[in-house]
Amino acid sequence: MPSSTPLTAIKDALPDQKLPTLYDFFHPGGILAKSSLAFEHRPGQYAMAKQIEQCFADRRHLIVEAGTGTGKTLAYLLPALRRAREQKQRIIISTGTKNLQEQIFFKDIPFLESLLGPLKVCYMKGRANYICKQKLYALRDSPLLSGLDEISQFHSILQWERTTETGDRAEVDDLPESSSLWHKLDARSEVCLGQTCPNWEQCFITSMRRKALESDIVIVNHHLFFADLSIKQQAAGAPDAGILPEAAAVIFDEAHELEDIASQYFGIALSNARFDELARDTESMLRSKGASSSAIESSTQTVRERSKLFFASLPAGPSDLGRLEFIDRADFLEARGDAYIGATNALQRLEAELERLRDVEEATGLRKRAADIRNHLKFLLESTDPNTVFWIERRATSGLRNAARNTRDNAGPQSFSTHLQATPIDVSTLMADTLFERYPSVILTSATLTVAAQDGTPSFDHLKTRLGIPFPKELVVPSHFDYARQALLYLPPGMPAPRDPNFLPQAAERIRRVLEITRGRAFCLFTSHAQMRELHDRLLSQLPYPLLMQGSAPRHILLQQFRDTPNAVLFGTSSFWQGIDVQGEQLSCVIIDKLPFAVPSDPIMKARTDAITAAGGNAFNDLQVPQAVIALKQGFGRLIRSLTDRGVLMLLDPRIRTTRYGATFLDSLPPYARTDDITQVERFFDTAKTPPMRA
Repeated sequence: MPSSTPLTAIKDALPDQKLPTLYDFFHPGGILAKSSLAFEHRPGQYAMAKQIEQCFADRRHLIVEAGTGTGKTLAYLLPALRRAREQKQRIIISTGTKNLQEQIFFKDIPFLESLLGPLKVCYMKGRANYICKQKLYALRDSPLLSGLDEISQFHSILQWERTTETGDRAEVDDLPESSSLWHKLDARSEVCLGQTCPNWEQCFITSMRRKALESDIVIVNHHLFFADLSIKQQAAGAPDAGILPEAAAVIFDEAHELEDIASQYFGIALSNARFDELARDTESMLRSKGASSSAIESSTQTVRERSKLFFASLPAGPSDLGRLEFIDRADFLEARGDAYIGATNALQRLEAELERLRDVEEATGLRKRAADIRNHLKFLLESTDPNTVFWIERRATSGLRNAARNTRDNAGPQSFSTHLQATPIDVSTLMADTLFERYPSVILTSATLTVAAQDGTPSFDHLKTRLGIPFPKELVVPSHFDYARQALLYLPPGMPAPRDPNFLPQAAERIRRVLEITRGRAFCLFTSHAQMRELHDRLLSQLPYPLLMQGSAPRHILLQQFRDTPNAVLFGTSSFWQGIDVQGEQLSCVIIDKLPFAVPSDPIMKARTDAITAAGGNAFNDLQVPQAVIALKQGFGRLIRSLTDRGVLMLLDPRIRTTRYGATFLDSLPPYARTDDITQVERFFDTAKTPPMRA
């Protein structure tokens, strides 16, 4: 994507231009068939488009599992465009990743414009992606920069801001992803002055909102959508709340991610960084206005000191990286309440000092930020909401994290951030009230939404229960791919149970054997970082192929290295299980170590399983198995991405065949050819022979 391309561009349409019917567009010999696209009629694509259009008309919700290769993007884009154009109703399309956003806006929309003429479509990202002119000018006039890197980056950003039309950081090619400076300059809402800002008319967020209001289709991602939904919920209908415009319908692509993302934004998170940022922004913004004082400076310093003492007092240290349930909050307040009161009093003192600066516009927003942090801290420590789980997370923020194998022994200095979290245990009621009641039609689609019922048929029951979807229409569209011919699922016999000490050496031997047959060209996907590193180390000296490992470079660089390196093997964990598209022979094998059950001690998972058990349900069958089924379908889904792809899938976990619940996994997977014979794997890569039939 060219860096000069406006990411919030809008494509102006001819207002009275009529769009073709779905039949005229999709049928054999129709508009799509005559296009430059390599066309093959897909009945499932047409069926999906018709069902979406009908649900728009009937004001109904719809769940669609559209197998890989269906062409689901066009199947929902055309009905959305037709509805928006003919009924003058705006529609929001939300995706799981920015990559899919970009694909829709920069590939699919231009393709449709080549067939249909100009379209009114807008692309929106979260506020943190955009530069705030007010913060940039304040930092220019009273610089608080740390080190030569920040100074150099600041001058580059200052030059870029004079010419950019969008203010999107993606245009700044030489700005590192980890830039600490950008965090001081982005347009997040907690520092926004709104219409009182002197740069309101020229603001990139204001411009983005205008373009969205002029658009028929607004393309966002799930994080932005639910951040906006949460803001509107908290603002209780305030007209200027949020950033997204009103819409008649929402289409969620990659809808299998909704529960996790909704939980994140309907909850509360508070880190030590928020205290530090409040103090820093208060100093820089007020100094730029000549409104700072010794009382203000003393207050901000007290906020820093008291927050540091408070977070240091929490029951989590550097050895407790990861999530830890905050069980005994009452006991903590009894023992360390002075640290909590000290942080609260420091915020109140800062609020009082800012209250005295009523003639300084920036002080109003800063005072609200201090009050929000104080209220969030109170909720996190004192709330007794039974539908909320409270937990702590420690994250490494610097140093080498999970990089090369030798960094485990000598990782160098690290610093840590501590995050207090409050997460809803059950989001179904929240989703029903804020999403499904708000929008007449909500369309949820993904290649992985169903879990096999007891009779083996695909069922949406798990999704409907977890998201609180009221009486939706349902549709399952089989994949356009011939999985029985294109893919072979190898379940190696004689594997010990995952907890058996012999599992790792046996797994290494089976992986080595299969990779020799496939000549590398594989993803090895793991359920834990420790197991990934262990098997990577065991195989490093046994295989002649380049072995890439998650953590040794940023994800997008590793993926590019994999695509560019013949016979490469990539070792990865959860972030490589979905949202990745590698077509062709370069990816000819996907290996998964274990059934991807969530860690049962994770605070959110534990709270949810406890809640299901308390309500008389079976948490393992009702939650853990369905979630693991969908994750496994996502992981295996990396292999077959086109009609010409072929490859082998291997699952090392014997439980898929030895347990009763294993049948649910097998029944939920696409109809792969299946074998437990390694010679069948060898024959599969001999194209002169017919691939084996299902065992």
